[in-house]
Amino acid sequence: MTDSERAPGIVAGRLTPEIYARNFAELTPPLTAHEALVAADRCYFCHDAPCIDACPTGIDVPMFIRQISTGAVEAAARTILERNILGGMCARACPTEQLCEQACVRETAEGHPVSIGRLQRFATDAMMRSVHHPFERQPISGKRVAVIGAGPAGLACAHELARLGHDVEIFEMRSKAGGLNEFGIATYKTVDDFAARELAWLLAIGGITMRHNSPVQDSDELAALQRSHDAVFVGVGLAGVNPLATRIVGQPVIQDAVAFIAELRQIPDPSLVPIGRDVVIIGGGMTAVDAAIQSRLLGAETVSIVYRNGRERMGASRLEQDHATSQGVRILCGAKPTLIASGDGHGEIEFERVDGPGSFRLEADQILLAIGQTLSGAPDGLRLVGGRIWTDDHHRTSLPGIWAGGDCVANGDNLTVTAVAQGRDAARDIDRCLTPQDAEPQARRPRHGRIA
Repeated sequence: MTDSERAPGIVAGRLTPEIYARNFAELTPPLTAHEALVAADRCYFCHDAPCIDACPTGIDVPMFIRQISTGAVEAAARTILERNILGGMCARACPTEQLCEQACVRETAEGHPVSIGRLQRFATDAMMRSVHHPFERQPISGKRVAVIGAGPAGLACAHELARLGHDVEIFEMRSKAGGLNEFGIATYKTVDDFAARELAWLLAIGGITMRHNSPVQDSDELAALQRSHDAVFVGVGLAGVNPLATRIVGQPVIQDAVAFIAELRQIPDPSLVPIGRDVVIIGGGMTAVDAAIQSRLLGAETVSIVYRNGRERMGASRLEQDHATSQGVRILCGAKPTLIASGDGHGEIEFERVDGPGSFRLEADQILLAIGQTLSGAPDGLRLVGGRIWTDDHHRTSLPGIWAGGDCVANGDNLTVTAVAQGRDAARDIDRCLTPQDAEPQARRPRHGRIA
């Protein structure tokens, strides 16, 4: 936010250095070796485990937990990374309470699932501390694939293609790679520049060239990539923001919540981020909750989330909602903004009840919009469905030789873990198309590398 955009009530440095350090410390610390063994011992090692089906990447959860329990931690990491090469970040940011842990038999029987996410982090962190990358490249195929977008889908696709012996060029519009993992996850969920460290670890397999500040947006640029490469994968995410259809009077400070989170993720000192005294977030997904909690951690006195539907329809899980309220965030449902007005640097929002008569007003010197993102920056010429890129069951787009995956596609669900699965599976389909059908099957099988 520039100085000209700041209202008098929006200032930086509201808290002491000690409070900032405490507020932005890691929310969930890693398990110790002893804690991991205790947590692993709770797993029933189900033969037909529902947690596997609940994971979008299909990780064999009982297998990797059994490997942890027997001391084979790096083998556990391989089990995870075979299915999800970004398993470290997903262990930190994936909504496990809605996926694998919700499906856990312990959750059904006792209301307390096995700590699958924390065990996954325990294993993948151990692997990242290892000297060697766990996978080796197949013999070089001589094929070149362009990947547009260096977010979770693009990175997963690139790694799988490189592993299968193809050379990959990633074209990223920003000066920094990582996409959602780098710019869109709350700071307290992933500290110590983990997204960048995981990225460097992923690229260590070799065969991947990163082109920063290189957007591919029109049909001519896309056609040029098709001519210079054997296949193209599009994983551009959702860079646009839905407009707010509300009457605005004056010049209230209205910001995109995604940009707010990105600024906080990229700045080295949170005390430098200005925050209002009264902050209102409009929306009900994970972005809304992350923005609200971090507003409180930055020193906002009152923070309110206002969502037009019922609480049960919020995109954020109930666990995340409860975390927000525990931090002093108010969650108000069933209301939509009808007027945003400001005067003398102070704002006010009028809300109308959705399911009945009545309205109310909230003071707000800073308003953050988390009302959804839209496709922006995708190359022209691709068929769209519902404003996102259409793909078939093999992740192929309407244009020959072009695949897509992640949040930008019509069947994406705005989860890192789903984007990884789609990028990985698209890479495997690309490989099938680029590899001669009479190639020796053994020669195309991904291999493990040495483990230190």
